[in-house]
Amino acid sequence: MIAKQPRLFDTELEKPVDNQEWGTFKDSLRAPIHNWFTYPAGFSYKAVESSLKTNGITEGQVIYDPFMGSGTTNLVAKKLAINSYGVEAHPFVFRITRTKMNWEIGRTEIALALKEIETQVKKRKGNFNGHDLHAYLTGEFPELVLKCYEKRTLLDLLFIRNSILEGKFSQEAKDIFFVGLTSILRQVSTAATGWPYIAPKKQKTTSIDKNALVEFTRQINKMVNDIEAMVDDANPNYRNSSHKIFNADSRYTQELIPSASADHVFTSPPYLNNFDYADRTRLELYFWGEAKNWGDISENVRTKLITSATTQILRDDPKYDLSEGLQESCPDVYGFLKEAVAQLGEIRLTRGGKKSYDHLVSGYFNDMFLIISEVYRVLKNNTTAVFVLGDSAPYGVHIPTDDLIGKIGLGAGFADYKIDVLRARGEKWKDNPLRHDVKLRESIVTLIKG
Repeated sequence: MIAKQPRLFDTELEKPVDNQEWGTFKDSLRAPIHNWFTYPAGFSYKAVESSLKTNGITEGQVIYDPFMGSGTTNLVAKKLAINSYGVEAHPFVFRITRTKMNWEIGRTEIALALKEIETQVKKRKGNFNGHDLHAYLTGEFPELVLKCYEKRTLLDLLFIRNSILEGKFSQEAKDIFFVGLTSILRQVSTAATGWPYIAPKKQKTTSIDKNALVEFTRQINKMVNDIEAMVDDANPNYRNSSHKIFNADSRYTQELIPSASADHVFTSPPYLNNFDYADRTRLELYFWGEAKNWGDISENVRTKLITSATTQILRDDPKYDLSEGLQESCPDVYGFLKEAVAQLGEIRLTRGGKKSYDHLVSGYFNDMFLIISEVYRVLKNNTTAVFVLGDSAPYGVHIPTDDLIGKIGLGAGFADYKIDVLRARGEKWKDNPLRHDVKLRESIVTLIKG
């Protein structure tokens, strides 16, 4: 049993739920299609299934995920013939989800296209003799990518990539190959590239003898088998369900999702833990040529995401002032945050890194107020919105995110909220002398629309 934490508000906590792994990706790593891309911010598909069952959401109804990520909520919905909406701001991750949601592509089409890719790769390798391998790769990739692979492995990956991009295949087939190649990039790297960090100086000897083309072919065949397994296990009426997913900003969905159109919301927003979601896909973005440096990642991805990392913040940007909307709708939350932000602003000046945790906190809750307001608009009456999230303690200042999200929900119009504690967090860092001693938790916050 997890002890109750010091709390800002009076709402009574429910007892911890049985499955403490719902906020992690562990279950999904073993599930067909879900495991195609090991997104570092994923959660358990079993949590979605449980929430749908608990809230009586059945075939033909509608679920919405404003932080769609790699598509866990929407995949579960499709399998159960439940309609869905999803919004994801990260363009690279959105493409992953779009591919995972396409179960209509056939084995024959993929087999023929895969054979063509294999032929092209062998042809390109045969024509490459005599080239300066180092100079050739240096002209194609940033230094980080060069450090993560054996040269011959990287050359094979490059030939596979170019064969996909230049192949005369359907867009659906190209998407499958895009995800398949993306999913093996960290598997065949000889550097420590396990999620979420990349450490080129740490060698991973288990990948030295891996053949990129063999691994790619194996992965594509697995993906086709996964689709067939999912279809066989799905509600037969899944083909009649509708799934509208958008690479967009969940703060502003008025033109994408009708009001009072959803029967349930299940989502997991970014935790307030300074996790840079744009940077976590840096290896993949660099490999595919969608970014070449930090500036490209900022322009193409980082600026599109809600505030969740200090790397997004410019100190003189007025958008990091606590918003008037938050003040008017949630005065108690605003008051607490104003004090916390001021405290963080003072502490940062005494720390070597001078991290902008003050702006991080204000920007995060400004954004969450807008998103929760949109969730309220999208939901029908007598429904619920479920948020899986964790609290935080930047510079040792406790920010009880679950309480705050619940209170923001009340300010946005929800009738009530409840909190279920999933698990304690931060235990593995308890011996770090630089770490704060605030006990953190991961929770499920349920907002109730009357």
